[in-house]
Formats: sequence, C-alpha cells, structure tokens
Amino acid sequence: MKTIKIKNKNEKVLFTYTCENNTVKITLQEAVVHKANLRDADLRGADLRGAYLDDADLEDADLTFAWLRDADLEDASLTFAWLRDADLTGANLEGANLGGADLRGADLDGADLRGANLRDADLEDASLTGAWLTDADLEDANLRTK
Repeated sequence: MKTIKIKNKNEKVLFTYTCENNTVKITLQEAVVHKANLRDADLRGADLRGAYLDDADLEDADLTFAWLRDADLEDASLTFAWLRDADLTGANLEGANLGGADLRGADLDGADLRGANLRDADLEDASLTGAWLTDADLEDANLRTK
C-alpha cells in the first residue's frame, strides 16, 4: 500500500489517498471524485497524462511543467492556476475556467478549449496549433509570441 498526500504551496495537506501502486494521478482523480478542495495545490511537474479531472477545483494550483497530455479537464476551475510550460497537448478543457491563468510556454496543441474562459490569461509563447477555440473568451488575454 502506498499513501500519497496532495499538499498546497504552504505544505498543508489537502487530500490523502492510499492504495496499491498509487500515483499522484490516481490520488488526484480520487480527490476530484470526492469533490476535494484542491485550491492552491502544489502539483509542479506531476505526471497527469490522461487523467480524468472533470469539474476539478484547481483554482490557484501550481501545475508548472505538469504533464496533462490528453487529460480531461472539462468544466474544471483553473482560475489563476500556474500552468507555465505545462504539456496540455490534446487536453479537453471545454468550458474550463482559466481566467487569469499563467499559461506561458504551455503546449496546447490540439486542445479542446471550446467555451473556455481565458479572460486575462497569459498565453505568451503558448503553442495553440490545432486547438479548438470556438466560443472561448479571450478578452484581455496575452497571446504574444517572442
């Protein structure tokens, strides 16, 4: 049995889960199922490829350098989240709230951002090749490239 604790940036434990062959991905998915408050979670560099995080509350979470390729984040709350240099290739972010999020250098190639709130998000140098942006709110978003 392996126990993994998800902590916030101040080391406060937000959620704990124990199971055989446990991973951060499994623990985070359990936290979402249990509707845990994951605001301010420290998930830097986490391997969350293909994770099911539909409706997750990840406001202010630090997902810098996280691997979220093909993850399902539909309707997730990621306001003010740090997703700098994260791999979100093919991720489902339909209807997600990314208002004010830091997505600088993130890879969003082929991501589904239909209806997503990207208001005031920083997408400087983010890759958006093939991303679906239909009805996405990009008001005051930074889309500059160097």
